[in-house]
Amino acid sequence: MNAVPIATDARRTAGPSSDPVVSLRGLSMDFRAGGLLSRQVVHALRSVELDIFRGEIVALVGESGSGKSTIARCVARLQRPTAGSILLDGVDVLRSERRRASRSYRSKVQMVFQDPFGSLNPVHRVEYILERAVRVHGRPRGQREIRARLEELMQTVNLPIELLHSYPHELSGGQRQRIAIARALALEPTVILADEPTSMLDVSVRIGVLNLMRRLRDEQGISILYITHDLASARYVADRTIVMFAGELVEGGESLDLMANPAHPYTQLLLSAVPDPTRIGTFDPEERTRLRAAVLDAADCPFDGDPDQECSRTDPVRHVVGDDTHHWVRCHLYRPEADVATRALTVDADADD
Repeated sequence: MNAVPIATDARRTAGPSSDPVVSLRGLSMDFRAGGLLSRQVVHALRSVELDIFRGEIVALVGESGSGKSTIARCVARLQRPTAGSILLDGVDVLRSERRRASRSYRSKVQMVFQDPFGSLNPVHRVEYILERAVRVHGRPRGQREIRARLEELMQTVNLPIELLHSYPHELSGGQRQRIAIARALALEPTVILADEPTSMLDVSVRIGVLNLMRRLRDEQGISILYITHDLASARYVADRTIVMFAGELVEGGESLDLMANPAHPYTQLLLSAVPDPTRIGTFDPEERTRLRAAVLDAADCPFDGDPDQECSRTDPVRHVVGDDTHHWVRCHLYRPEADVATRALTVDADADD
């Protein structure tokens, strides 16, 4: 089986830019567990490789504890990774800004948190919350320009201007989350990290936030990393979906194709838990057990002993699924089961240059 060299991550076929706005290279994050003298280490991230291109939404899905939010917090510079690189427009910010993120970086990369009420100061009105973001980063100068900017932000997130005089507790959950998004937009970012922005909202208002994210992508060219447990919303809003398990990216591709043709046993396991009215009967519990075992207890690899394609715990193999080079799956000691043929991938050595 011949290895097919491609770039580390596939981009949208209709993407407006061939260069990623954010690139993660070998990103790892370890946390100490136990007491002060404990040597136990939890590997939250393991050599994550990910590209996010300008003007696209990338969904990062996986179970709780898989490392999704840790990736977002590392990219937001709220935590410093143990190893690896974070490139913004081709510049390794962990080297150029060693101690802490610059104000310029903060303005380009913004984060929207899961809890809209917890992320807004309850003692200040909406007007102060948005105005402070504008003033600190020195965008419009003068009270008239600032007021015009605040009204523009409220219109962008489809909220009435009168809500500028309201306190967070006077708003609904959906309105609070839109204010959090407006605060992020006040800095005119190129990347928004949305950490489960709809998980605490009523189902009836989630679609409004998702449509807002799509509009920001289409009208302003903002790149969005959308972290979620909800595979249905990922399918609806994201251009690409990346599946994460135990700190590693195990499968990725265009959202519609990945949902229709899951190759990795863990992806199949996630999709089997989604209610499907077209499914005849319930999902076989024995099949779910088999898939879980294939993920957690991979015993062997078809490439074991193959001189042309080595496979090990430290250097897993990626495969293209079928003829679509945008759909890849990562083999870790075993070849992922799929109904279509796979071929091995190697990471392009020039991708890190």
